[in-house]
Amino acid sequence: MEIIKTLSLFVVTALAEIIGCYLPYLYLKEGKSLWLLFPAVVSLALFVWLLTLHPQAAGRVYAAYGGVYICVALMWLWVIDAIRPVITDWIGVGICLVGVIVIMFGRQFIKPI
Repeated sequence: MEIIKTLSLFVVTALAEIIGCYLPYLYLKEGKSLWLLFPAVVSLALFVWLLTLHPQAAGRVYAAYGGVYICVALMWLWVIDAIRPVITDWIGVGICLVGVIVIMFGRQFIKPI
């Protein structure tokens, strides 16, 4: 259950970061409204706060979060940008998610040297 809770929190965190970066992208690259920068700031502040909710060391959280971010970014590519990921994208996501599990939970099963 802890794995599902941690991964879910990482997914919400990744969405907050992606939205916080995507809205300025729309303003800067696609000429959308300047007002998009305000929800972007809120989203990025939410992203930072969400990262603090993990009880593990910050460096470990950042490292593992990166793997989940990659997965969510590829889902964003598919859903929002309408570009379907290819098989190598999915293989990469699988490798990243295995890394997330090893980083966040591996020490529970392997004794330190």
